[in-house]
Amino acid sequence: MDIPLSLQAGLWGLLSGSALILGAAVGYFARVPARLIAAIMAFGAGVLISALSFELMDEAWRRGGLNATAVGFLGGAAIFTFANLALARAGARHRKRSGAQQAGEEGSGAAIALGALLDGIPESVVIGVSLLGGQGVSLTAVIAIFLSNIPEGLSSSAGMRKAGRPAVFVLGMWAVIAALSGVASWVGYSVFSGFSPAVIAATQAVAAGAILAMLADTMIPEAFEETRDFAGLITVAGFLAAFALSRAGG
Repeated sequence: MDIPLSLQAGLWGLLSGSALILGAAVGYFARVPARLIAAIMAFGAGVLISALSFELMDEAWRRGGLNATAVGFLGGAAIFTFANLALARAGARHRKRSGAQQAGEEGSGAAIALGALLDGIPESVVIGVSLLGGQGVSLTAVIAIFLSNIPEGLSSSAGMRKAGRPAVFVLGMWAVIAALSGVASWVGYSVFSGFSPAVIAATQAVAAGAILAMLADTMIPEAFEETRDFAGLITVAGFLAAFALSRAGG
């Protein structure tokens, strides 16, 4: 029996989101060196930069042209930036940091959870939208998001452990985010399947802008904190790995 595309979108989103739980479990229960966490974050950042360049922006441009792509890209970055500012004031500025930064914040668990949701939803919507082309899901996007989600969950959960948050909260939060990732992918397909190519292109670009802003504000600072002079090299390695994957898939 053929699985409806909307359900496929949800399942692919859930699969990519499950990497958050995997990373969170490792980050919380294993004592992973801070430098290794930062290196994994740098690699994951490179993977996402490649994915948003070749799987999102290029596809958005082909679908809707430069105007729709540019408006969506800048809009996505602006939405993330202002939402992130609000969450930072609520105490979730350091939600992805693996060190003791989270312990110095007065942020509520709800603010940290909303921050994690803000970081992950654009990526998940992309998976659902990728099914709209009729060629099946973009496995490159799924793999890239899965690989980048592991260090996100790992680094954030290591910081939450140092801040004294219980395992039930940490793993429960990431489990909910993973489930919502599946819902976001389902929405990405179901809601936008009836829209024009320009709207779909703008949506892809919004996700790309939000992801790039998230990388600059959260993942890259954590990567540079410990790896320093090697952060650029490791990020480039992640970019190359995802680029090679996209070319092999193409």
